[in-house]
Amino acid sequence: MTKIAVLGYGTVGSGVVEVLTKNQKIINNKAKEEIEIKYVLDLRDFPGDPIQEKIVHDFDVILKDPEVRVVVEVMGGLHPAYEFTKAALEEGKSVCTSNKELVAEFGPELIATAHANNVNYLFEASCGGGIPIIRPLNSSITADDVDEITGILNGTTNYILTEMTEKGLGYEEVLKSAQEMGYAERNPEADVEGYDAVRKLAILSSLAYGRTADYKKIYTEGITKISKDDIDYAKTLGMKIKLLATSRKTVVDGEKHCYALVSPFLIDASTPLYAVNGVYNSILVHGNMLGYAMFYGAGAGSLPTASAVVSDVVDEVRHLGRTLIFNWNPKQLDIASVENEERRFFVRVKKENLDKAKSLMNPEKIIELEGKADEAGFISERMSEKEFESRVEKFGGVISRIRIKDMTV
Repeated sequence: MTKIAVLGYGTVGSGVVEVLTKNQKIINNKAKEEIEIKYVLDLRDFPGDPIQEKIVHDFDVILKDPEVRVVVEVMGGLHPAYEFTKAALEEGKSVCTSNKELVAEFGPELIATAHANNVNYLFEASCGGGIPIIRPLNSSITADDVDEITGILNGTTNYILTEMTEKGLGYEEVLKSAQEMGYAERNPEADVEGYDAVRKLAILSSLAYGRTADYKKIYTEGITKISKDDIDYAKTLGMKIKLLATSRKTVVDGEKHCYALVSPFLIDASTPLYAVNGVYNSILVHGNMLGYAMFYGAGAGSLPTASAVVSDVVDEVRHLGRTLIFNWNPKQLDIASVENEERRFFVRVKKENLDKAKSLMNPEKIIELEGKADEAGFISERMSEKEFESRVEKFGGVISRIRIKDMTV
């Protein structure tokens, strides 16, 4: 029998307990070992809940108990999650987590600490909720040189943009509804400004390219400026607006570089991401031999995320006394400036600036919306971000601009 402890009895923690309880027989068979929750750490008590008999309020109880071999960290945040995780690893206990903030900030250090103590630090649930993506990157696509990752990595923003598209509603109205339904936090900043997605992108890029991608160096833009008019233009174009997290590896003189950003993009039906709606997430991985592979599923939620966490518990129980190898070098990956990336842009301008904008942007066609007589939209020719900004200055500014993701799958 292997005894484990769960740190945190919130949304994901309670889900972990539920998954381990409901699927106990299946999980034990797959682990080739009986798994038992000995402790659940939380500041609160839960009278009437069967878990109450396992609740402890002092982490040292878990840390000093030699029977606990695996610790599940689902507290969230950096502190005290970092201190508890590192102490558990140093004490010879494997740790698994859903905490993308912690993994993005301290991943290489905690992996190294685990290896130094002959245990494991796993984080399948930190990216994409219940979608299996960490394990495939680390063990299933190892024959390929992965050179691009593009995904919808946040369910809240995808839900908001889907509702705006399908129901013709404005951003603020949909956000309020999402909060009422529990799809968005009371303070939605981490989701709607792209901070959640950029941490996930950094983790995935680090594993795919073998060096540490610092999320603080990745250009990040959220969806708060996307308007109903932007959505209407997208429909006219036969496209959709999605918050994409995308990175692309290049090698110059033997050195790895990475273009990475999180931003709203216009995409068309040539990419499977076009059909990813609601709270669902999807990740496209491109390898030089594989081509594109798509991973799709529930990107958040108690039970999908808990399912991914428990898969790590099973893996750690299977590998007690052995460490799993991660292709994550602490050496920093060079994050190149997005200003050098080339792409097309959808641009909205005032009618008074249209002629000058046409001469500078070489648009494919001009698009006008009914009821918007004072403006027009168009798709620019392909150019670098730096060149785009330079040309915009010359014709007097834009109402809005949205990047276009060109992709053929």
